[in-house]
Amino acid sequence: MPKRAGEMHAIHCLYIFLFILVFSSSNGTSNALDDALEKRQLDCKLSLGVVVDYTSLAGKKEKLALEMALKDFYGRRTSLRLNVTLHVRNSRGDPIGAASSVVACWVLVFRGATGFSKRMGFVVVEVCRMQRTQMVAPILPQASCVHPAKTLIKKHHARAIIGFRAWQEAVFVAQLGNESQVPIVSLSNEVPPWAFSQWPFLGSAARNVHAQMKAVAAIIQSWQWRQVNIIYEDFNPVASGINPNIITAIQEVDAKINELVAFSPFSPYAYISKKLESLKNGQCRVFIVHTSITLATKIFKEANEMGMMGKDFVWITTNDITSQIDSLNASSITSIQGVLGVKSYFSTSNKGSKDFQSRFEDMFRSQYPNGLLPKPGASTLQAYDAAWAVALAHAAYLKSSGCVDKWNGQELLEKLLKTKFEGLTGLFSFSTEWKLAPIHIFQIVNVAGKSYRKLGYWTEGLGFSKSIHKPSIYNKSMNLLGQVIWPGSPWSMPKGWAIPTNHSHRLKIGVPTGSTFREFVNVTNDHHGGNPIINGFSIEVFKSTLALLPYHLPYDFIPFDGTYDSLVEQVHIKHFDAVVGDIAIVSNRCEDAEFSQPYAESGLQRNHHPNFRGSVRNQIGTMLSLSFTTLFSLHGEKLHSNLSRMAMAVWLFVALVITQSFTASLTSLLTVQRIDPKKVDVETLIKSGAKVGCDANSFVVKYLEVVVGFDPNNIKRMRTEDDYPQALMSGEIAAAFVEVPYVKMYLAKYCDGFTTSGPTFKVGGFGFAFARSSPYLPDISKAVLKVSESGKLQELECSLNSSFNCSTAQLVYNHDSLGINSFWGLFVITGGTSTIALLIFIFHYVWERWYQPSCDEQQHHNPANDELLMFRPEMENQYQPYL
Repeated sequence: MPKRAGEMHAIHCLYIFLFILVFSSSNGTSNALDDALEKRQLDCKLSLGVVVDYTSLAGKKEKLALEMALKDFYGRRTSLRLNVTLHVRNSRGDPIGAASSVVACWVLVFRGATGFSKRMGFVVVEVCRMQRTQMVAPILPQASCVHPAKTLIKKHHARAIIGFRAWQEAVFVAQLGNESQVPIVSLSNEVPPWAFSQWPFLGSAARNVHAQMKAVAAIIQSWQWRQVNIIYEDFNPVASGINPNIITAIQEVDAKINELVAFSPFSPYAYISKKLESLKNGQCRVFIVHTSITLATKIFKEANEMGMMGKDFVWITTNDITSQIDSLNASSITSIQGVLGVKSYFSTSNKGSKDFQSRFEDMFRSQYPNGLLPKPGASTLQAYDAAWAVALAHAAYLKSSGCVDKWNGQELLEKLLKTKFEGLTGLFSFSTEWKLAPIHIFQIVNVAGKSYRKLGYWTEGLGFSKSIHKPSIYNKSMNLLGQVIWPGSPWSMPKGWAIPTNHSHRLKIGVPTGSTFREFVNVTNDHHGGNPIINGFSIEVFKSTLALLPYHLPYDFIPFDGTYDSLVEQVHIKHFDAVVGDIAIVSNRCEDAEFSQPYAESGLQRNHHPNFRGSVRNQIGTMLSLSFTTLFSLHGEKLHSNLSRMAMAVWLFVALVITQSFTASLTSLLTVQRIDPKKVDVETLIKSGAKVGCDANSFVVKYLEVVVGFDPNNIKRMRTEDDYPQALMSGEIAAAFVEVPYVKMYLAKYCDGFTTSGPTFKVGGFGFAFARSSPYLPDISKAVLKVSESGKLQELECSLNSSFNCSTAQLVYNHDSLGINSFWGLFVITGGTSTIALLIFIFHYVWERWYQPSCDEQQHHNPANDELLMFRPEMENQYQPYL
């Protein structure tokens, strides 16, 4: 074993030495083999290098597009009699296999220069083969890209090199391009912002697609998914980690990144399966895959075999994957059914694009007659424009410098940066930092069947649309694009979550143990030693709210013994994820947490000992009825009897009293509040030094001191709701300040002895407190509104008050009022007067009938004579002066 360990140590040291020597040779003078292979080239010949993976369909399309661009450019410029040569090198689709052959090649070069024996060369190759999983894999892209690039520059005198669709490949040849002053034109759209300052000869001819992250976030927001898992490819040893644009975009739509899972290009299937199993056991079912197409096929293959491409799962792919879906074989397409994809969009409606597409398909068919016939994608169009730009820069260089012996790479770079033309991807014009105008329009596709469906488009700043041609209708919702075929259950929109098999991610929710009104929050200990029992109105509202969320939210209630302010502070210090209970929304608490939509109305009212008034409806109805009766009575027929006049006079007097009384009562009811002389307003309470009561643990104590202006010594703190009636009845306090949500319940219990009075002091109401920027808060607030609008909140309120005897009418209107009892004396007088008049009339009528007059007297009887006899004394007095 020691001998074996020593051999392995020696091998590792030798490998490291060889690796350093290999790359030092790329940075120093050329070796003997390179010097022998170097030949003088004609200055007016253009030699271009290309490094693509033409074992893949995407690489084949890029290679063909480069050839077509040079042929089209020089075919239209017959005055440029140049011998253009395109040297293509294969970057290989399998980086591990490529590494072995490339390292072996470097060993041969090293052996030729140093005279090492064949045995040593063989040993090194075998070591690389045995150790490639542990040591070679992290540096494979270096070896597989540097050697072809160096060969193109030193042997073929390439004036520029185009390719390197993977940014990590271009990074490793960047220094070689700087030292040789050969522009390295990458076809990758993942360009770090610091690249140009570090490697001036390294740039990208692919357009920036960072806005695609906003398109992905818009999809997340459209379907109201609040949690996502992001799977990305971590391959860049210079700046490892996920692109920050996707994290920013997800956070801007108030979604939460549940898991960030990184895979290297060389991750084995076993490792991928293990990571996916962990994600499967969690709650989140929304996955964003931001990798190369090669790694993505491995991920989806494993996911499909593990049952993660079924119902309730959502998969969204970014441009590098989506733009190459048409290059996948049937087996790979089967494993990504239902996937939503975002890919860059370039208009192909113009004549030049249509002509290119037609010629491309014909040439591809002729070169690969037995393969698929794909359409040119975004990478193909960008490869065409990149070659055209290099050729245009070279033509400008020859125009200014001519065919000279010494080639000036810096001047060619400057010409390239100044290149400007209308390409297949739009206006091609570099900024000062090798940047083209970014892409702002993306196509949304949905994998279904043997290929994908084009759902529509997403435009930055506008949203989703079915078309990008004017006029177009834009919307923030993806529903505009029509039906999406989802994984597993094609026609039903996935929830994006499932009840997790592990419960490691549960919200810790604090609840107060010192609530004064136990009907809102009541915490009792289980006598059997189990978890505490927590219930009450606020708890039921919270549970009803969670039932309306578009995902499952596991949680645990944790009792907290302390003030409500300190309870909310626990959210700020991350001891609790949220706080639930009868928590009033006030400004100082908003500094420690964010509150949901209030579920109970705001305000602060005073409770008093009796001070009641009547029903508005009853008073108005009675007053109008009596008023109209009085009006109609005044326009009756002429009265001929003193008895009638006597009864009518009494009735009119009663009607006048009742009308004036009800008018005065209604005026008082509609204009000013009637105040009990013994219980005056707040100013009187303060000036008189009266004692008032409020909840001991509530913000009301400080509110009465600071805002209202009560002397702290005159504020009595109540520990339980039963303290209020005892203190009010005994006169210990003159009034109690109680939050509005408690008032209905309080008066439901004590409606016969207490009522509210005075103005309502507005505050924020009751709400649920969450951590700042919590991804759950928007959904919680929306669900609270749904609970209210659906009638569930009112149902809970009724259930809260139904256990008490007082009805709603009694709660509000059981006051001293004007009714029949208020006027019983007048009605007795009126009834007595009318009864006496009736009895006199009956007696008079019977008397006349009993003593019937003679016929002659009846013939001369005239009713007018009765009036003359009755009013004779008055008439004699009236006409006495004339007699």
